[in-house]
Order: sequence, then structure tokens, then C-alpha cells
Amino acid sequence: MRIDILTLFPEMFAPLKESIVKRAVDANLVEINITNIRDFALPPHYKCDDEPFGGGAGMVMMCDPIFKAIESVKQDNSKIFYMSPRGTVFNQQIAKKITQYQHIILLCGHYEGIDQRVIDYFNIEEISIGDYVLTGGELPAMVVADCVIRLLPNVIKKESVEEESFSTNLLEYNQYTRPAVYRDMAVPEILLNGNHAKIAEYRKQQSIEITKKNRPDLFLRNNNFK
Repeated sequence: MRIDILTLFPEMFAPLKESIVKRAVDANLVEINITNIRDFALPPHYKCDDEPFGGGAGMVMMCDPIFKAIESVKQDNSKIFYMSPRGTVFNQQIAKKITQYQHIILLCGHYEGIDQRVIDYFNIEEISIGDYVLTGGELPAMVVADCVIRLLPNVIKKESVEEESFSTNLLEYNQYTRPAVYRDMAVPEILLNGNHAKIAEYRKQQSIEITKKNRPDLFLRNNNFK
């Protein structure tokens, strides 16, 4: 997969050069390119925003630099997503769908957002990472990129993806590692006895109880769980 991120603040994307994402890039499992939208603005000031028509607070990102930035990376098979608080709320199912694309473009807005004509012309899909407002689309773009990349084949073990939170509409069970006892706190005995059938049953029940407690909305969607 190729991911192009369009932003006014390319320096913010240093986290995509670390950890699992870095290993995926080094293994040629994904290509990540960061494009500065300001490079497509006109000198001498390289202005990318202006006052909104109709009045209102703040500034709006202008058409021309964004159009040119998109056109510099867009291919016939590109799918474009705009990071926006008014978009569809991002989740694991959407992330899985995005992995089917060979090339995605993540457009980061700033200030009061971008000129609507950009969205209309390129038929851009808007994505939100939650019901709150951030200063720009850079953090959401990193969230989407990280979530999608770890679902790509061979980035992490298939078993890890299958058993984690949201893979089965349940939150993940509690995890433990050595030592078996730490400051008088012991690992549940069932995890130490080697009975994998019992362990699987215990972990499923843990997932059900954690989901019921932390995400009752998610739990109620799963009528098969009691």
C-alpha cells in the first residue's frame, strides 16, 4: 500500500518513523509520503488560507494549493480521505475496508477547514476519529495510518489481529507476563495450568465482562453474548 499525507505541518509526522510502522516501511510493506501543501502556494508569502465567504470566525484553507497538492500525488486508483470532525467516525471495520485500497491520500485540514469545492470535485470521503475537535487533521491522519498499516499482511502476526479489541466486537481480555507474582499480586491460576481450552473459555468471559463494563453500547450490539 502507498499512503500520501497532505499537510501544512509535515514535521508533525515523526511518529510514523518509529516502531511497527517503521518496520513495515523498511520491509517495503507500505510506502508513506508526506507532502507540504504550502509548497503549492504562490510566492512570496505562500498563503494557503483566507477569510470565509459569508463571514465567521477563523480562516479557511484555499482551493488552489490543495488542488495542486492532490494532483501531484493522485493516481487512477487513489482513494482520498479528509480528516474532519464532521466525518464518519473511524473504527476497526472502516480500517479493514481501507486496507483494500492500493493507494490512499489523507488530507489534513487546519483552521476552520478546507474549501468545500475540494471535497466535491475529488469526491473525498470525510473521516472523524471522535466527537471532539482538534487543531488540525495531522493527529487523526496518524491515527488512521497507524491503524490501517498494522492490519496489512505480514506487518504483525495474524493471531494478534484476530484476538485484539474490536476484532470480534468485544474488547480484549486482560494480559499478564512474568513474574507470576509481583508485589503480592498473582496472575490468575488458570493462565498457568497449560489447559488451552480452559484458558480460551476464561479469556472469552473476561472479554465479555470488560466490554459490558467499559463499553455497554458495544455489548448491547452483541446479542449472542450473555
